[in-house]
Amino acid sequence: MNETQISFLIDYLTAAIRLSIPLGFAALGGMWSERSGVLNIALEGMLLTGAFVSASVASISNNAWLGLIIGSAVGGLVGLLHAYFSVTLKINQIVSALGINLSVAGLTGFFSRLIFSQGDSNTLPKFSFFEWLNPSKIQGGFSPENLFIFLLIVVILLSIHLLFSTNFGLSVRAIGQYPLAAETAGISVDWIRYGCVLLSGILCGLGGAYLSLVHIRYFAEGIVAGKGYIALAAVIFGRWHPLGIIGACFLFGATESLQLRIQAFNLNIPYQFLNMLPYLVALLALLGLGGKASPPKALGVAYNRETRD
Repeated sequence: MNETQISFLIDYLTAAIRLSIPLGFAALGGMWSERSGVLNIALEGMLLTGAFVSASVASISNNAWLGLIIGSAVGGLVGLLHAYFSVTLKINQIVSALGINLSVAGLTGFFSRLIFSQGDSNTLPKFSFFEWLNPSKIQGGFSPENLFIFLLIVVILLSIHLLFSTNFGLSVRAIGQYPLAAETAGISVDWIRYGCVLLSGILCGLGGAYLSLVHIRYFAEGIVAGKGYIALAAVIFGRWHPLGIIGACFLFGATESLQLRIQAFNLNIPYQFLNMLPYLVALLALLGLGGKASPPKALGVAYNRETRD
């Protein structure tokens, strides 16, 4: 390979990683929710919530860190809302999630026109990395992308450890498979599900904050553009395992990066077909391209303590 080809490959892989970051956070959040038995199609709405709230708070306060923290927290609140509907009220989990997605899309669209009416979203503040220590070295070597990549790696490692090496992870997996047996063993099905869906919302909030504060650096309606649904496909394609999920997210990110580069070559291909590539790959994943995936047996089923359903 010559120097030009190597440079193109490095640029392509770097872009693929950057595009995979929000998918990774959302998909790992979806994994926790679904491992506990709560179907979470609301990943799209949680991502959008994190993107909007983090951009709004950062714009008003002129502090990206504050935007990141509050955006993640509000994403967690949306997760709690989904848990309340699904676990406490026992509403159909698909209906609850779709209701959240539609509500969040409408509310963020309305309030974004009020908050960003003067184009403020184009001047979102940057992350400050303790410039008082050594500005020249830190800013050059520790970019916002590196921060989120580091956070994602930590989340991956913690997810693997918690899910497969702790009593909490054992409880989550037991509830996702046989909630009646788990409750008989003294495990609180409702509390575990609440915790997992809360964690799902927080991780989606992180992914949304990355989109608005780092990747695009402004907020606009449609900023998520179906990434929550692609993340859901990554959960299924990755077979509810953290490593498989991250591999699927990188595949989808690489596909999106590829279609962007194909468009740059000005080939005689309608850009609409190129925009379809990531969603086409996600559809193939859902159709079982990577083999048959076996979800947790209690996924999507409300647990009724009185009737022991």
